[in-house]
Amino acid sequence: MERVNNYKLCVALLIMSVMMAMAAAQSATNVRSTYHLYNPQNINWDLRAASAFCATWDADKPLAWRQKYGWTAFCGPAGPRGQDSCGRCLRVTNTGTGTQATVRIVDQCSNGGLDLDVNVFNQLDTNGLGYQQGHLIVNYEFVNCND
Repeated sequence: MERVNNYKLCVALLIMSVMMAMAAAQSATNVRSTYHLYNPQNINWDLRAASAFCATWDADKPLAWRQKYGWTAFCGPAGPRGQDSCGRCLRVTNTGTGTQATVRIVDQCSNGGLDLDVNVFNQLDTNGLGYQQGHLIVNYEFVNCND
């Protein structure tokens, strides 16, 4: 009986460890974020017109879905890649000001961080330092989009 209980305890600890590792991989700190001129309001939130990577999977989603959050390209150090990141949401925090925004991943990039739509970048850049430097330093975490 004691051997069975030890086995159950080991399995439970293993499952908890895996879950904690997965949760940790879903966020990152001190990430460089640049901006991209998607300006979705000018193209009717059309992912094809934006030539966004995720258009293959998400371009035919309802307009309300495409409008719900600001857009970003994702190439950060933690989280899913490629198609698996499409449509997912991030809560992004400007480390300098604490300003936050929730964004939807619509594209991929290669800068090692995030490439926020210029509207979101400006929303987060409340002190103007991001504009001056050409980038922000942000933290992000994957969150539920509540779709």
